[in-house]
Amino acid sequence: MSTGSGRNVVFDGSPLAISQVEGIARGQLSACLSDNPDFRARIQRGAHFLERIMAEDGVIYGVTTGYGDSCDVAIPADQVNSLPRHLYTFHGCGLGEPFSIEESRAVLAARLASLCQGYSGVRYELLQYLVRLLGEDIIPVMPSEGSVGASGDLTPLSYLCAVIEGGREVWYNGHRRVTSEVYAQVGITPLILKPKEGLALMNGTAVMTGIACLAVGRARYLAQLAARITSLSSLALQGNNLHFDPILFSVKPHPGQTQVAQWIHSDLRVEDMPRNSSRLQDRYSLRCAPHVIGVLQDALEFITRFVEIELNSANDNPIIDGEGEHVMHGGHFYGGHIAFAMDGLKVAVANVADLVDRQMAQLMDPKFNHGLPANLSGAGPRDRAVNHGFKAVQIAVSAWTAEALKGTIPASIFSRSTECHNQDKVSMGTISARDCQRVLTLSEQVLAAGLLSAWQGVQLRLLSDELKGPDLQPALRECLERTGELFELLREDRELEADLRNTVIHILDRYWVLYD
Repeated sequence: MSTGSGRNVVFDGSPLAISQVEGIARGQLSACLSDNPDFRARIQRGAHFLERIMAEDGVIYGVTTGYGDSCDVAIPADQVNSLPRHLYTFHGCGLGEPFSIEESRAVLAARLASLCQGYSGVRYELLQYLVRLLGEDIIPVMPSEGSVGASGDLTPLSYLCAVIEGGREVWYNGHRRVTSEVYAQVGITPLILKPKEGLALMNGTAVMTGIACLAVGRARYLAQLAARITSLSSLALQGNNLHFDPILFSVKPHPGQTQVAQWIHSDLRVEDMPRNSSRLQDRYSLRCAPHVIGVLQDALEFITRFVEIELNSANDNPIIDGEGEHVMHGGHFYGGHIAFAMDGLKVAVANVADLVDRQMAQLMDPKFNHGLPANLSGAGPRDRAVNHGFKAVQIAVSAWTAEALKGTIPASIFSRSTECHNQDKVSMGTISARDCQRVLTLSEQVLAAGLLSAWQGVQLRLLSDELKGPDLQPALRECLERTGELFELLREDRELEADLRNTVIHILDRYWVLYD
């Protein structure tokens, strides 16, 4: 796909980037469909080829036959057109909380990208309909639970099919509404799906892939934020800046690890080190921070490749080659690559949360924080006994970190045989992607607390003249200033829930400008 003028992402069958799906999901970019005659003709060839096979009484899985284990059941000619409605109707059994509006937009973008490859046998008109739903921001309400990730995301995507035909519910203007009411309000006519189109929409990996795109974007920002928190924590703890020296990392040159070390090194200067420091080595949560965050940074490279290949693939079944006039039956709906990517990503992310949790523990404890007050309390000597600073926040961070680490159990190893043993090996990719989102949420909470506590520690050093604000690197000064616009120095005990929630929101909005 190409990014056209301004905010438009043009869907034309060419490669789409994760960042473009993110932009559409976050409402920063708009989807539009190419009107190039060659692209339109390529899409239509598959649909016309299927129509001709059907007219000649050909047998096509899921078009003239039943689904899955019922593939040997022939569908009478006068019932073929009702097959898509039956498909999405009996799959309307999803449970759990619905995917967020942002996640659901990403799902639509991922499904559209796959169909635009031209191997699904759908009409150009269906692609136009998906683009219109995105453009009008009429987004299907899709329950998050019920997919085993092969034969694709059948149950959640059935809600997209039903919405196209005017059924079930949608998100519109931020509210959950009955689809038919919204269509009547906006002036949209439901589209009746052709025999292969229900299967083309449902029998693919769009849900896990769309969510994976969002997870990758969140994880990229989280890695950079963790590096910045490490820089602030090192300042607050009077750490040894030589731990991040480029020469040191030249002898173990993992690219992501080296990049993280360069980020932290650019934040700190050797002359910032306290002259009276006799410590050659800081504890691991400072000294080894590039090695922990670097695993995530390096993993993001192969994870991005996995996700973008899946995003730009035809991943339903059967594959329709309209040009060569072949119908090919396979298993491209299997989400193994996304499952592996998301299982790996959540491990790397949770390890970063654990790192920040350990840094925060150092900041709290007067046995290890090199002269900072216990629990980073900013209270004066008279009131220090009754004030407890970040004590409870550090307990909460331990809880969030533990839950994030617990959530790293790989979902992909829990394959179950289902659907009369037709789907006897499944990917669980959608569960992996959902788990990864949860681990990211918990980790962002940890980093919100870590950022505020590291900021508090630096402020206490500045107030005691152990640091000089003008001597700090500009990037750190800006980070301190922007955090100070959100958070007031904690002197007297106060409830910090609102501060933490607000900081998490600003993390999701990428409020802090971090590294290039």
